[in-house]
Amino acid sequence: MELGLTGKSALVTGGSKGIGHAIAAALLAEGAHVTLVARDTAQLASAQAALSEGAQGRVHMVPADLGTDTGRLSLIEAVGTPDILVNNAGAIRAGKIGDLGIADWRHDWELKVFGYIHLCQLLLPAMAERGTGSILNIIGMAGRANRAAYISGSSANAALIAFTQALGADAQAQGLRVFGINPSPTLTDRMTDFMKRKAKAEFGDESRWHEMVEPDRFPYGRPAQPDEVAALATMLLSPKAGYLNGTVVDMDGGGQWTGN
Repeated sequence: MELGLTGKSALVTGGSKGIGHAIAAALLAEGAHVTLVARDTAQLASAQAALSEGAQGRVHMVPADLGTDTGRLSLIEAVGTPDILVNNAGAIRAGKIGDLGIADWRHDWELKVFGYIHLCQLLLPAMAERGTGSILNIIGMAGRANRAAYISGSSANAALIAFTQALGADAQAQGLRVFGINPSPTLTDRMTDFMKRKAKAEFGDESRWHEMVEPDRFPYGRPAQPDEVAALATMLLSPKAGYLNGTVVDMDGGGQWTGN
């Protein structure tokens, strides 16, 4: 199916690996131009080279620390106003209320919560003036299935779900769309690195990390794949789904209903 994304410009934060990288690849496959953003310049350059193999001249990169106001402002100054913004950067540490200092909360929320909010704040006026634009927030199922052992992340994701819904309700008046995806645990580099460390500690062999993925913990006996999240993201960003707005789609294999 032709999704109508050819020639569209997309800004993907956290685009050097994981879900962000997969979304960038899916958008490029549909003919879009993509700008990748992350802090690590070397990782960005590697991602750009890999993605450019099938999309010569359509992959750009901007190193930026999106956990700071300065970094976010400099990014928008560099790229202008894209047709699509994918907010994906940010990882929040695990821990119960007594495990995290207030500085930990502030540090993690500065990137994932305030980073998302600020980029929307910076881009929406220009998108509204143009009368077109889509914003996708990659959030996370912890915002629905709140857990004490991930209290900062659960709270951050719940806030971003509410933010996305409220912003979408207002944005439709300007012809814009704002929506989100809540992926459940996804087999990204972050997860595999954790499993490798666990396998190294338990078996003395990180190559046995697959044995750390317990099928009973996941719907369908496995975590989600980045490409699956990317396929959904691309479809939702397409004009074919132009009436989708102000909602956050749970992509958890039904685990919230089964306890997985």
